[in-house]
Amino acid sequence: MLCLGLMSGTSADGVDAVLARFQGAPDRPEWQLLSHHHSPYPAALRDELVRIGQGEPRPAAALLDLAEAVTEQQAIAARGADPDQRASLIGCHGQTLWHRPPSSTRRGASWQLLQAPLLAQLLVRPVVHDFRSADLALGGQGAPLVPRADAALIGHGDGWRGVLNLGGIANLTLIPPRSGPQRREPVFGWDCGPANSLIDLAMEQFSDGQQLFDRDGAMAAAGRCDNDVIQRWLQEPYFQLSPPKSTGRECFGQEDLRRRLHELGAAPTVNAVATLTGFTAAVVAQDLDRLRADRNVHILELLVAGGGCRNPVLMKELQRRCRGLAVRASDQIGLAAEAREALVFALLAWWHHRGHSGNAPAITGATREACLGVRVAPA
Repeated sequence: MLCLGLMSGTSADGVDAVLARFQGAPDRPEWQLLSHHHSPYPAALRDELVRIGQGEPRPAAALLDLAEAVTEQQAIAARGADPDQRASLIGCHGQTLWHRPPSSTRRGASWQLLQAPLLAQLLVRPVVHDFRSADLALGGQGAPLVPRADAALIGHGDGWRGVLNLGGIANLTLIPPRSGPQRREPVFGWDCGPANSLIDLAMEQFSDGQQLFDRDGAMAAAGRCDNDVIQRWLQEPYFQLSPPKSTGRECFGQEDLRRRLHELGAAPTVNAVATLTGFTAAVVAQDLDRLRADRNVHILELLVAGGGCRNPVLMKELQRRCRGLAVRASDQIGLAAEAREALVFALLAWWHHRGHSGNAPAITGATREACLGVRVAPA
């Protein structure tokens, strides 16, 4: 079956679209990535999404216009990946505006902006969307959704495998080995903390809007990382939580950046970017260290996807801080780094079609597994 996957992440830089073929057993499908297309958001739309994602209020009319604009951008990306309309089903994540994990006082909720019936009409094919709500209704975090899909797409190795996505937020998947005493362990996964969100916001601020990210890690490479500050930041409450846990720009956005820059004081801008880059790697390394201590899980390799894997300074920091691991881009095992999350949502749509569960209680904390997503057809 040919499925189209659409994903726009926390960075809000645009929509990744993939066309993929799936067949066979849902837990270990045979799959082929046929095409990948990235469609950037217009600058004004990206700016508006980032601002709202950090809590800036907007009138209902503006949010309605924004939902329509996001939906139209999803359709543009879909046509770019599948100009001949070969896909029979589309899986679309939508654009996250706000994510609220469950707490001791209230249930969790998550808002992915999309007009799914409009998208189905524009593309003249059924769309599966709203992938997080079922897991949230079952008491789960609603995120991350990629770990179970990672295990299906990548498979098991000789030892524990880690898959790290470095988008706006860093999320981690741990896949147990194919053999040995830990082979029956579940797949783990959680949101570690910020990946590119703070770095990108800092670059935009320091360049007066001329640079939206640290291309090739050039700014970080010119600076010096303040490890004393990083060690203080690692003691903050979110980084002390045990999984399941999830987060987003509502926690690691402009206000958070402002606080961290204040703590860095008069540090040169290159040092600030270097410290934020080191912080991203340090958060991941701390989680992996805790995993070894608490659960005796020792991963052998860390496969990195998302835009952050194109930042050589960030990759070098990961290699340095995650001692003893082979750190490499997921491209090296045939999983295109920029296409991975869109491929996951193509798979989740196929799983919905097959009636296969897409979440896992060990990852999200939900009370049980569930088939994820809501399907809408063209009118």
